[in-house]
Amino acid sequence: MWLLTYAAGLAVAAWLLDGIWFEGATTGSEAFRDKWLQVLAVALILGLVSTFVEPVVKLLSLPFIILTLGFLLLVINAAMLLFTAWLAGIVDLGFHVDGFWSALVGSIIITIVGWGVRVAIPYRG
Repeated sequence: MWLLTYAAGLAVAAWLLDGIWFEGATTGSEAFRDKWLQVLAVALILGLVSTFVEPVVKLLSLPFIILTLGFLLLVINAAMLLFTAWLAGIVDLGFHVDGFWSALVGSIIITIVGWGVRVAIPYRG
């Protein structure tokens, strides 16, 4: 289920923002055929980053999170998306995030879309 939520969020963020994109065709069914595996692979990387890296970063920055009343969490989420794009670049997945502001807005979109998917498709596992 988490892979679906991240994949949907990444796809919507790439669709809405010029600063986040996947390489390949840009229109029609060719875009879907070219990119569905890329989206799932990047969603897997984002899930692994969110599972293993993000909690450590949040724990180490907890005093600053409290001091900023939680707003630092937005910066951490943007940094995790940038880190995911960097890792995807290492394995040549063709996923790009063009700077901090795109990452910040993209991480918000991914969070909102993920929440919507979880609400629409409740997990009963």
